[in-house]
Amino acid sequence: MTTRILPAAGDPDAARALVTLLSQLPDSEPAVPVPDSTTLLDTLGRLAAESIDELPEVVLVHERIGPAPVLELIREVALRFPAVGVVLITSDAGPALFSAAMDSGARGLIGLPLTYEELAARVQAAAQWSVGVRRHLGRGAVETPSGPGGRVVTVTGAKGGVGTTFTAVQFALAAAASGRRTALVDMDLQAGDVGSYLDVQFRRSIADLAGIQDISPRVLQDAVYDDRTGVALLLAPADGERGEEVDERAARLVIAALRARYELVVIDCGTQVTGANAAAVESADVAVLVTTPDVVAVRAAKRMVRMWERLQVRKAEDTAMVVNRWTKHTEIQPALIEKITKTRATRTPVPAAFKELQAVVDAGRVQDLDNRSTVKQALWALAGELGLLSAPEAPGPQPAGASLAVRAAGPVARLRRGREG
Repeated sequence: MTTRILPAAGDPDAARALVTLLSQLPDSEPAVPVPDSTTLLDTLGRLAAESIDELPEVVLVHERIGPAPVLELIREVALRFPAVGVVLITSDAGPALFSAAMDSGARGLIGLPLTYEELAARVQAAAQWSVGVRRHLGRGAVETPSGPGGRVVTVTGAKGGVGTTFTAVQFALAAAASGRRTALVDMDLQAGDVGSYLDVQFRRSIADLAGIQDISPRVLQDAVYDDRTGVALLLAPADGERGEEVDERAARLVIAALRARYELVVIDCGTQVTGANAAAVESADVAVLVTTPDVVAVRAAKRMVRMWERLQVRKAEDTAMVVNRWTKHTEIQPALIEKITKTRATRTPVPAAFKELQAVVDAGRVQDLDNRSTVKQALWALAGELGLLSAPEAPGPQPAGASLAVRAAGPVARLRRGREG
């Protein structure tokens, strides 16, 4: 999505400097600056009269806008146009003005002189809030499916070897092929294999973002590998011990930054419960748990679901269960797995046909899997069933899988007090 930004600055030099920086922001569309408070309100009023969706996501107000006092102007914009994120630009970035600006309805404050990193971070945060409000109001769900507020799907394995990474990769490839701007994150921090499956080696990883407080679009872009398949890859660290650097806080910041830039974020969470991947599952719109139809794997799936519930990460009924390597002669069928784990089994099981996969898996080129593959067809059908191939729909009757996103949020901090295996 392109974030629309309306600058408001009375000083021509300040307006030029602001527009110059805004033009460097990725996926942004700065409008012609308005010179005063009256013009700003008139412009917003005219756009709102056409449609609320015509309003910019972000309004940047310079402290010397005039003639109305800047805090009164912010309050007026916030009251009349509540779906617009207002950010104040000021030379006084002290706590007193910050508090007053927040009380007036501002969504952020940027200190002068302007810097790219701070401007990008505040615009991104305000835009994400704005799109979230519009979706909550039932507006803009079709027109603004991407960028701020993009969807997150996590893929977790009941145990090792059930096909977690392959499933996550195929979901991402299917979404990218359908035209969605897609990121694939390897959050199997000690044993991530996404790069191996796609024949990618890259010097950066998610661990390089762990110590950064404000992940700007430029910083995020440096850590992401843009694969020729159309999927943006954020890989696990090559040195597994660096996975410990990615804690719950870092995971949430990374996911928020990815939500703001991509329409869909697919996260491979591996098979272990850590603070980072538990935070991902907790915040996901759709959480997928992959199992195979055998006793050991189903017991592991049940154990994983119970652990999530005890840690208040996610409820069983809000989890999509994908049954991999299924045959019609399998004694344990998806309906039985659904009953045992109390999850929601997807309608499309993935058939057992490893011979179709062996050549591309061994070559590390799963993106080259033949379209006639029954496994690929099933996984891409699953991506459609879970709503990954189309924009999120407005509130109302939801397709299968969409209801899996509704769950009560819960703290992940309990992981620090005792981990379970």
